[in-house]
Amino acid sequence: MNQSDLMKTPNLTKMKGSFSHNIKVRWADCDPANIAYTGTLANFSLEAIDAWWEKHTGSGWYEMNIEKNIGLPFVHMSIDFMHPVTPKHLLECQVKLIKLGTNSIRFEVVGFQKNTVCFTGEFVEALVDSKAHKKTPMPNDLRELLTSLLEDESDG
Repeated sequence: MNQSDLMKTPNLTKMKGSFSHNIKVRWADCDPANIAYTGTLANFSLEAIDAWWEKHTGSGWYEMNIEKNIGLPFVHMSIDFMHPVTPKHLLECQVKLIKLGTNSIRFEVVGFQKNTVCFTGEFVEALVDSKAHKKTPMPNDLRELLTSLLEDESDG
């Protein structure tokens, strides 16, 4: 789904095959324009992706790094902004796994307030050995799980 499709669908409340994570936007998240600070929206997106990992694997980034020696640093982020995010309403971040690489994972995140698309973004994580800080291939069990989720989400 591209940006123009989202904007043409004002009643869109769910991305097909997505995971939803709600965030309470606080006054401290805002800038002098009384809207969420731009950098905070990236943080909200990362929080939603971490929640996606916890839901689907039982481990967030901390556990994956410390207990499984799998680091998942971001190597790419892009966000398009369509509507201001404010503390007036709950922010719903919908996360969808959209691509698996040899040692990378790409997510789409769409942020909504009151069924209005506020932002869309793509986020790519690379897999690294946490101790060696070098890229590493995806473990087979993780690849199998993510592949099944990718297929489930595309079938939606």
